[in-house]
Amino acid sequence: MEHDLAVQVSGRQLCPECGHALVATDERFTSWCADCEWNVDPAPPASEPGRLAAVRRRLARRHGEELAAAMAGEGTNRPRRDAPSLLALGLALLVHGVTLALAVAGLLLVALGWETVVQPIGGAVLLVVAFVLRPRMHGIPQAGPVLYRADAPRLFELIDDVAAVTGTAGVHAVVVDADFNAAVTAYGWRRRRVLVLGLGLWEILTPRERLALLGHELGHFANGDVRHGFLICQAMRSLSLWVETLAPSRAHTVWDTLFNIMAYLPRCAAYGLLVLLDHLTLRAAQRAEYQADLSAARAGSTEGAVALLDRVLVADSVQTLMRREAVAAQMTGGAAGRAAREAAERGLWERIAEHVSSIPAHEHERLRRVSVRRGHGVDDTHPPTHLRRERLALSEPQPARVDFGDERAAAVATELAPARTTVARQVVTGLAR
Repeated sequence: MEHDLAVQVSGRQLCPECGHALVATDERFTSWCADCEWNVDPAPPASEPGRLAAVRRRLARRHGEELAAAMAGEGTNRPRRDAPSLLALGLALLVHGVTLALAVAGLLLVALGWETVVQPIGGAVLLVVAFVLRPRMHGIPQAGPVLYRADAPRLFELIDDVAAVTGTAGVHAVVVDADFNAAVTAYGWRRRRVLVLGLGLWEILTPRERLALLGHELGHFANGDVRHGFLICQAMRSLSLWVETLAPSRAHTVWDTLFNIMAYLPRCAAYGLLVLLDHLTLRAAQRAEYQADLSAARAGSTEGAVALLDRVLVADSVQTLMRREAVAAQMTGGAAGRAAREAAERGLWERIAEHVSSIPAHEHERLRRVSVRRGHGVDDTHPPTHLRRERLALSEPQPARVDFGDERAAAVATELAPARTTVARQVVTGLAR
């Protein structure tokens, strides 16, 4: 909320704090003062993060500048895995060892304990617990249409070229969804790679920014992001399940009270291990983000990588517009409603891109200052966005090393057209995640 009214003088708004003229703006955007930063962040986050997220944010702020400075002399060389990462790997193996021990103990109790009734029952319980905590081989994400190389050869060719520049291999599949995001992951026992491409972000980017986006995501494979590793990722999932399962419940009976008492120490131990594992891998995860930014610069140029980080700042605006589009299209019923929804689907991505292009430079500047004030960007595992931007700006300027001219861009757009239509329908009908 604006805490005071700006003063009107000769048709201009003056800052109530320092008296300087406010940044010229229109009614769609916040009025603020570029001199004293009055009202630069009128709506700070209202909700407090959870305990683990709060710890992550404190560590991100504490180590962000130190890590950015330390990496200044590294260039593009990949550092060897540090001691905390190796310790995290050992801790992850210990967590999986506990799961294996539960399974072995359960099998022994079931196989050898038939002289009593209690032992097989206890063994069955241990087997169930081990089954729940077992490492999971996730399938391919089902957030939207899935494209394979035969469906979009030019898109996969582009991804292969970016992967070669970043020093890794391409992907097996591309999942297209509506998110203002992009991500990479692996699925199945063969650990096949998949790129999740959010059209909410992709559709507002220029060709160089799109190359930078692909370079950043594929850079996570190239630079060995420890949190993308199977063992550590699955260990954190198992510990989270322990904490969630052993959480205290409302004591309706004496058995509930007894369970809460017995679960207290195991829950504290599981939570402590989760925080420790998160702490040990946070610095490496931040380093991976900085390295992925450098991969983005190699693929799409330094200018494109910096512009990509600026684009991320308009996420709230894009997501709000998509919600408005969905609500407006569903306000009318019958044949008129169907016609309205079809019209909304046809021009959705164009309207989003037009909206973003209409955001004035001073609003982008305000968002950059908000990012600096809040000290954090995308989420509680990334380095602060303004430090990532400064790190790129201080690195050796890189030209775009992948060609993404008009002809190639048009071919990729043609291959994505069916997915664009499907995802637009999901957004308008409210089916998108």
